[in-house]
Amino acid sequence: MDANPRAALQRLIEDRGEDYSSLSRLLGRNAAYMQQYIKRGVPRKLAEEDRRLLAQYFGVSESLLGGPEAASPSAALVTVPQLDVGASAGAGALTGEEATPSHLAFDPKWLRRIAGDPKQLSMIRVEGDSMLPTLSDGDEILVDRGDAAARVRDGIYVLRMEGALMVKRLALNPAARRIRVASDNPNYPSWPDCDPTSVDIVGRVVWVGRKLR
Repeated sequence: MDANPRAALQRLIEDRGEDYSSLSRLLGRNAAYMQQYIKRGVPRKLAEEDRRLLAQYFGVSESLLGGPEAASPSAALVTVPQLDVGASAGAGALTGEEATPSHLAFDPKWLRRIAGDPKQLSMIRVEGDSMLPTLSDGDEILVDRGDAAARVRDGIYVLRMEGALMVKRLALNPAARRIRVASDNPNYPSWPDCDPTSVDIVGRVVWVGRKLR
């Protein structure tokens, strides 16, 4: 909190060429309100709504005018590791051993709408065009490792088959207890009738980010 919000407000008024009566009218107060607050200390502190309006008008933090310190925007964000691995990487990917050269920050409320535990999320690259037009080469996908084999349902997943890490569309046949592993691009093979135990499901793809082309 600013040690002297009255002095800070006086400096803003002088620097911007404002006057007391105009600011008082901005707040819906009588013309002498701002002068009394700054010069006579009445009221002792600004009402929250008055402080908010003045901070918005001058483009400053409310803490400068006697409000609480604003939380750092980055402190409210959740960071997700951006793994240095692509969807065509070999076995062993997404085990926690990959280099994590960067992180991406997301709003926690947004994450809760699309995924589960943020600690179970990772970003990886899509490599190749087997999932066109849904996913393109170079796309960054958000993988929820907490939403894997135990909860598998129709959708796009990162999985391991035959020693390779892949991004594929899964479709369940609950009657036969079999699973179809498909490429969205018809030029690539699909596996129409797989034993679920033969597919190592890493996690569900819940979001994709890409550079516009």
